[in-house]
Amino acid sequence: MKKIIYVLFAAVALSACSKIESLLDRPALTTTVDNNFWRTEGDIRMYVNGFYPLYFEGYGEGWDQSFAPVRGGTSFCDDFVSEGTQSRFTNKVPDSSGSSSESRSCKEQYYGPGWGFGRIHKVNILIDRLNEHKDNFSEEAFKHWLSVAYFFKIYEYSDLVSVYGNVPYFENTVKDLDFDTQYKDRDNRQFVMDKVYDMCDYVLENMREDDGANNVNRFVAAAFISRFMLFEGTWQKYHAGESFSHKVYVAADGTESNKIDSGTEKLVTETVCDDAHAEKYLKMAVKAADIVMNSGKYSFSSSFKNLFASEDLSGNGEVLLYRQYDEALQIRHPIGSYNGGSDSGSNVNLEYIKSYNCQDGKPYSISTVPGANDFSIANLVKTRDPRFFDTFWGQANIKSNSMIYCYKFASYEALDYFFTTGDKLPSWQGIYNTNDAPIMRLGEVVLNWIEAKAELAESYGGDAVTQADLDKSINALRDRPLSADALKAGVQKTAHMQIDALPSDPVRDTDVPKLLWEIRRERRMEFLHEGLRIKDLLRWYKLDYMDYDINPDKYLGPWIDCVAELGDDASIPAVNRNFLNSRVNVLTVQKADGSVVKYNGTNGADMVGFYCVRNAANRETFFDRSYMCPIGKQQIDDYKMRGYVLTQTENW
Repeated sequence: MKKIIYVLFAAVALSACSKIESLLDRPALTTTVDNNFWRTEGDIRMYVNGFYPLYFEGYGEGWDQSFAPVRGGTSFCDDFVSEGTQSRFTNKVPDSSGSSSESRSCKEQYYGPGWGFGRIHKVNILIDRLNEHKDNFSEEAFKHWLSVAYFFKIYEYSDLVSVYGNVPYFENTVKDLDFDTQYKDRDNRQFVMDKVYDMCDYVLENMREDDGANNVNRFVAAAFISRFMLFEGTWQKYHAGESFSHKVYVAADGTESNKIDSGTEKLVTETVCDDAHAEKYLKMAVKAADIVMNSGKYSFSSSFKNLFASEDLSGNGEVLLYRQYDEALQIRHPIGSYNGGSDSGSNVNLEYIKSYNCQDGKPYSISTVPGANDFSIANLVKTRDPRFFDTFWGQANIKSNSMIYCYKFASYEALDYFFTTGDKLPSWQGIYNTNDAPIMRLGEVVLNWIEAKAELAESYGGDAVTQADLDKSINALRDRPLSADALKAGVQKTAHMQIDALPSDPVRDTDVPKLLWEIRRERRMEFLHEGLRIKDLLRWYKLDYMDYDINPDKYLGPWIDCVAELGDDASIPAVNRNFLNSRVNVLTVQKADGSVVKYNGTNGADMVGFYCVRNAANRETFFDRSYMCPIGKQQIDDYKMRGYVLTQTENW
């Protein structure tokens, strides 16, 4: 069975791409060489393979972890707490904010790429060459490969819009001397996303359902489209009425341009978000998700743990696309070792812990599960939704600043071995991890689907969400098989959500209906460290959650008995032993009544309470402008040197 092994693919495909681009810069003598490249589907596939490592990063490779879990920018959200001042939003216009290269670096405040259009240029080459050499392919093959090209263009523009809002849209490759196009100003995000919408329609109609194992196909594309359209649909709803202003020059014939002094200067203000576009994009999200869910090809056949710690995802019914790692080919990553017990970097806070459902499907404050109000780690892993057991180790670990350790991307065996012996298994050390990485899975599709349906029902006259809808989505997630280790520990599946008996969470935001609140909770449990949380806050207009002073639980960890868990007894795991005594006049806990106790070397018996993260303090003040990223001064100056205006992001 063919699988995506990126090192091999990338070496061939990127070589082909660089050769093609260099050919395009040469005199006409080489045109024949370029024309001869685009003759067969094999040629096209070789070029397309160059996109896979750009967009399907998985767990990264070697020490390259951009966009990867744990270390690739996924910790910037309200789920985590760090010692000292929390990471800040961008607070000033950067000197530069991107590049023209094809590589993707992650802007963690948006979990998206920097400003640059090298990847758009790369995909436009493919689109243009397919159209130029259309006669070399059957109609079916041409439509499929054009759909594949459109898919990567959809991906890139959706990401760019999510970070910057308005961006220049390039329909085709740009000629070297066409400066008016090269230096065009930003287009309205609605214009760009309408172009994306049209490409989505084409892809869903014309991409192959099967193009070989672990290749992009109609179902993979539909799954991603459900993500992109949900993001933009909800952004349009919750940011409705927002506008941007930009300078144009009006020529005598009425033509508008961003070329300086090409006419009369005029300030134009355009609406960029409205309900009509929200409804349009949300309907596309539902349509795309339906294609996946109704295909009969995917199911929740394995445990949550097996999605992220399995050595082979080829037979996992939930996974639409994955990145394969292989020891024999020396294709490895370090993400499992970062979750292996001895590495730091994932520190969830008490507010996140409290957001988890108990096994009766209710938040702790209204749950009837015994121990619902017990926030000790040993109790949490047994009383909360099973995803808690598969995500967090059941003992304190000082390698987490909040004492609760995320091991979502490592195996139970790896953590058990570490806590028993103090050593790490060879396959979970350094950059020698080979567990496969899910790129797209059914779990996301069903949550995109149910949220889009709920938003349409709530605001745009869509059909009311039914019990059958919940059973196909959230309840299907809750019916996942439990891992063997969870079963052994006595963990139980979470009760089904009932449409006529939704929980009444006392901390629910008053502007969020019950159903949407519970859908958002489900996403938060499902997607920890997958880069979606900050994007959810951005699209829901909820960046106020990043102000930790609003909810001081975000400065705390779970309930800890410091002597029993961090003391000097020989039974305490080596990683934690004697930690308490090394933190005299430093370590503090918060009692249930809110009082704080500091360890003085003699009051160990009183050191029981919520762990206080050392020196944790709120991030710098941020404002509404933080919802979108500014463009760098260099990019604006580059335009100006050529005689054009590049508009800065609104409010920057």
